Amino acid sequence: MALNLRNLSFSRQILPVIAVIGLIFAAFYILSGQPDRELSKPEREPPRAPEALADEARVAGSGVVEPSSELVQIGSALSGLVTGLYVQPGDRVSEGQTLFTVDDRQARSQLREANAAIGEARAAIAEARSAQATAASQLALYRNVDDPAAVSRSEVIRAEGEANAAAQRLSLARARLEAAEARAASARTELGRLTVRAPISGEILAVNIRKGEYVSTMGGGGSQPFIEMGQTQPMHVRIDIDEEQAPRLAMGEPATVSPRGASGQQVQATFVRAEPRVVPKRSLTNSAAERVDVRVLQVIYELPGEAVGDGGIFRVGQQVDAYMPAKKAQ
Repeated sequence: MALNLRNLSFSRQILPVIAVIGLIFAAFYILSGQPDRELSKPEREPPRAPEALADEARVAGSGVVEPSSELVQIGSALSGLVTGLYVQPGDRVSEGQTLFTVDDRQARSQLREANAAIGEARAAIAEARSAQATAASQLALYRNVDDPAAVSRSEVIRAEGEANAAAQRLSLARARLEAAEARAASARTELGRLTVRAPISGEILAVNIRKGEYVSTMGGGGSQPFIEMGQTQPMHVRIDIDEEQAPRLAMGEPATVSPRGASGQQVQATFVRAEPRVVPKRSLTNSAAERVDVRVLQVIYELPGEAVGDGGIFRVGQQVDAYMPAKKAQ
């Protein structure tokens, strides 16, 4: 039977076909856009309490690994170009070891000028002493003459004046020597300040300057400290306990600490101290349920030696999760 186009009806025949095609397309689009509901392991292990505290009252907190000396930020007492950089991250230094030097040409020039002035002042002192001795001998000779008529009064007065002048020149030369020595001491102090040394023994954790860069006493590039260091043997972890949970904490008990995202690697940390002041929370975990408008008690624990260092699982600045026992119910 031939299809007669003239007998086709848009509302009865064409429109239903278009509707069916639209429904098929909509169903395919919906099915293809469904999310993948297949279960998979999380990318990061969520924190979990240790077995010893699984059925016990406990307090949880998060923290950051830090050197036992806390972080020492090294600056410069004077501004100038860095002429020598003698450390890099990972180096271990002893107290007093040179970290970097700043351009000291001006200070050395001032020291040379001061040393020259010291030499000049010492020569002036020697000359003044010789003149004073000569004037004193001449005056003594005049005063020891038995015949008053042999020496005129004017000669005696002149000899007294020369003796006094020689004494004044000696005093002036000594004052100039003291001033020159003070300038030399100041120049040596400036030279010492242009050599930045390690204030403690420890490990270099970050170096934010390079040889040839200009350092300012107002701060380094991006307001970063020039060098960061600390004592990393042993290392501590600073745990933040919410102020609401702080009264429940059993102070002095060890803590179970694990790296963020690796709750299977748990170690026992020894209690060191609790900070006396409750402070606003600054170390954030980026959790959606985390409260940031709270104050925290900071408790310090010491990590075991085998868990830190090159073969350990903890590094300075690393975030951790911690569980501590709560006080026993009375």
